[in-house]
Amino acid sequence: MADDTAWALLVPRQLRQLPADLAAIIGLVVVTNVAALAPVVAETPLRIVLGLAFPLFAPGYAFVAALFPEHGEGTATPADGDALDQRNAGIDGIERVALSFGLSIALVPLVALVLNFTPWGIRLVPILISLSGLTLALTAVATVRRWALPENERFRVPYRAWIRSGREELFAPASRADTALNVLLVFSILLAAGSVGYAVAVPKDGEQFSEFYLLTENDDGELVADDYPTEFQQGESQTVVVGIGNQEHEQMEYTVFVQLQRVERVGNETRVREQSELRRFQPTVGHNETWHRQHQITPQMTGERLRLQYLLYRGAAPSTVNQSNAYRETHLWVNVTG
Repeated sequence: MADDTAWALLVPRQLRQLPADLAAIIGLVVVTNVAALAPVVAETPLRIVLGLAFPLFAPGYAFVAALFPEHGEGTATPADGDALDQRNAGIDGIERVALSFGLSIALVPLVALVLNFTPWGIRLVPILISLSGLTLALTAVATVRRWALPENERFRVPYRAWIRSGREELFAPASRADTALNVLLVFSILLAAGSVGYAVAVPKDGEQFSEFYLLTENDDGELVADDYPTEFQQGESQTVVVGIGNQEHEQMEYTVFVQLQRVERVGNETRVREQSELRRFQPTVGHNETWHRQHQITPQMTGERLRLQYLLYRGAAPSTVNQSNAYRETHLWVNVTG
């Protein structure tokens, strides 16, 4: 026992005196991050369970705890025989839980909206870091505010009183209006939990597509969609960067053909009179990844307004390669002198 006491003294006083409910919120943040990011745990149902509990409850509870550090009427036991102050401005347990769900449902979309206008976007890791940071910051504010109150005025988690009060509110309401509000509250919580649970358990793939584009490198070494080479000398090289962005929700194998073509316009149709293949790429790109490759263009065909065409195929290309059967196409109009 003495050894246990000695080890406990090594823990900072602030951590030893951390309120139990706020310590539970911090624990929920830590466990949720582990369940979402750890390689083995992330494949278990624990990720779905914590993925529901954390965003639906933790941020709102920390916010409510920061706003109302004091106990409400009948939500705490007076310490050392002191009388319970009936004049405090706290809230009772049912109100605290209801506000926690409501504020969480309000805070999470706001965080996502802010992330949408940042370079990180709405992705798992940025969302997780943002919500975790917000929850921990609110928990710290709630802890400081609760420590600033006299001990007999601080909020404590009265589990038995909550259960008793919950039974009375749900099964013995004071009026029909209270009954309707209770039913509406329970229905809203179940609907929110079910919606988030379905979204987590059965995520929607969304639109499937591949991006295909050409870039050049400016004087600062940055890739830009500008200043493409259009004037060539026969046999001399200039460089462009070929880019593919995979949003197909699976790893994809692509084939890229680069052709230099002599074309003519006949009515509304563009006909190819002569062409030569300059290069072929066959990259494998994972979902949500981008592939870039420099292409040294070395034309041998001469002429004005030649079409430098890049054709993208998903998987292997057909025996006949042309613009009509390509998945994506982009091109430049170039002049090549002898």
